[in-house]
Amino acid sequence: MSVPLVALLGAAVWVAWRYMGLRGWHIVVCLLFGFFLAATSVAPEIRRLVAVLVQSSSQP
Repeated sequence: MSVPLVALLGAAVWVAWRYMGLRGWHIVVCLLFGFFLAATSVAPEIRRLVAVLVQSSSQP
């Protein structure tokens, strides 16, 4: 996952927290979920899916 994509996701979380009523504990749960999901056997498939989506959205 690239740094710009992580920054974009971080900005989306900030906007959701600031303007959509996302609570601090929601953010903590999401972070823990992502952390533990990255340690599972599906992590490589998720990375491949994200890579395909990013490549398909960047091509004309």
